[in-house]
Formats: sequence, structure tokens, C-alpha cells
Amino acid sequence: MRDDIGMNETGKNGVVTVPRLDEYFHDILPIDQYSGIDSSRNGLQVDRRDQDIRRVAFAVDAALQVFEAALEWNADMLFVHHGLFWGREEVLTGTHYRRIRTLLDNDLALYAVHLPLDAHLSLGNNAGMAEALGLGDVEPFGLIKGIPIGVMGRFAQAVSLEDVLGRLGVEGGDPSRSGAGKAPAPLAVLPFGPDSITTVGLISGGAPLEVDQAIRLGLDLYITGDANHVAYHRCREAGINAIFAGHYATEVWGVQRVAAQLAADTGLETTFIDIPTGL
Repeated sequence: MRDDIGMNETGKNGVVTVPRLDEYFHDILPIDQYSGIDSSRNGLQVDRRDQDIRRVAFAVDAALQVFEAALEWNADMLFVHHGLFWGREEVLTGTHYRRIRTLLDNDLALYAVHLPLDAHLSLGNNAGMAEALGLGDVEPFGLIKGIPIGVMGRFAQAVSLEDVLGRLGVEGGDPSRSGAGKAPAPLAVLPFGPDSITTVGLISGGAPLEVDQAIRLGLDLYITGDANHVAYHRCREAGINAIFAGHYATEVWGVQRVAAQLAADTGLETTFIDIPTGL
């Protein structure tokens, strides 16, 4: 952490300004390093009039339902994985207008970090899943336009596919349901690989066809969020297990880890807003 944004700066009141918080997030996350491959406008997306930040809510998606929950908690800033701006201008009409107006009317700042939060080897989505699984020898994996955003690792002792699902917390439930605390079932599980799993590759979010990279490396299991029809026969013919755990379910890890880091480093109040989509 930066020496100039620790507890000495927040003081007894637990306050950090928007610019200083922006510096902090740039310090702990490689926000600018993925601009060449990431369409997300990573960083501060919507400022606020009152520059003091005391409470930061964290969530996966920038959506009205999330904004309402953040405002109910009296958040000053919302940090999300999926922001509102994706590298192109968008007119302020319809849903986009309502989202922006909600933020401005309530003076709620919006901060978004996309691929840098997938890829980070300690705070990222894939790092969080790897730790939950208990993987060792974790290293970068999963090239997107030549840059790794996932991780791969190895179990000290072989485990079953059911064990993996249990550790990820996506082993049961109805994927059509949504709501805090309800872990959805995976979108699909393809048990085409070995019964005893040792090696795993993970890419959070939407990377179903990147299973080809796991196949080339001879991994026992590939895990991502989204499913794709084409992947079925690729996995079956290559003899690899695959879990399509759901986009949301694979991307709750990073925001929660950043929330914990921020609270520990600055003393700011943080909370995670869990609004699963079942997808």
C-alpha cells in the first residue's frame, strides 16, 4: 500500500478523497496495463461533488438494482467489475440515462475495474477461485490477445469433480433463481476428463472457447463462467473436464478481495452487494 494513503491519511474520521482513492486503486491494481485489450474504461467512471469518501460498496455489476442497494447502505462510492462505459460514446437515453441520473442525483461515485481485476495474482477473480480450490503452484494462464488474465495450478492430492464444485460453492440450486445468499448451479458441467483431477486452468467470466488453451497444456479441468455450445464436443473429444460456473459466480471473488484490502489499508467502511443473476 502507499505510505501516503494509509491510516494516517484517513485519520479518526475514516475519510479519503476521491483523487487519493483513485491513486490507491491504481497502486494496488494494474489498471492502465490492460488498456490495449480491455474495452472497459477502467478507473473512475463517475465522479461526485463531495470529494470525501467514507463508505465504499463493492459489487459485480453497475445496474440500478445495485445502485439502490448501495444508496440504502449510504455508500459514497461504488466499485464494480462491470462498469457503464466500454470504450465508445453512448447517448444518455433510456436505461443508460436512468443509471447515470441515479448516480448524479445521489452523488454516488462509480469506479470500475474489469480485466485487471480478473488477472491480478492476489486480488483477482481467478486468484480468489484458486485459493478457494486450494491450488498450489499457481501461475498466469489464459491468453487474451496475448496477455494472460487467468491462472492455472495444481492440487497437492487429486480431487473429484464433485469436490471442485463444492469448493467453488456452485454445486446446487436452480440457476434461474437470483438473490443474495443463493448460490446457483453451474451453467454446465462436462465430465469428459479424468475422475481424479490434479491440474486446473481458470479464466473468470466469458471465456468458454479458451478451453483450447487448457487442452493444449493437457490440463485435467478447465473452469470459466459462460458456456458455449461449440465447447461441448471440443471437451469430449479432447478428454477434458469443464465447469461453466456462471459469469456472475466466477466474478464475485475480486471485488470482495479488494474490499477487504481497502478496509485493512485505510479503515474505510466497505460492504459487498451480492445480486446474482444466475447466469
